[in-house]
Amino acid sequence: MDLDLKTICLEALNDLKAQDIIVLDIRDISGFADWLVISTASSSRNAKAIANKLIESIKEHHKNLIGIEGEGDAEWILIDCGDVVVNIMQKETREF
Repeated sequence: MDLDLKTICLEALNDLKAQDIIVLDIRDISGFADWLVISTASSSRNAKAIANKLIESIKEHHKNLIGIEGEGDAEWILIDCGDVVVNIMQKETREF
């Protein structure tokens, strides 16, 4: 089955229990992506696990992965997949 990129990302986030997932349709206001996904992780370990699962899923489905930022401290990990940009934040960072 050939899933679209947004679905692949959301399934990966749900698999590792990312919280408070919001999907924003930015097609009409952005030139860099179609979808912006924001989610919350319960800890830095959880954020890294979610990011790794997401990256693995993207590669398994042979989709593009443009870049990854923030893996070091894992307070805010940004994964750029082209049409979909995923933000995985710890609760404190997201509240800020």
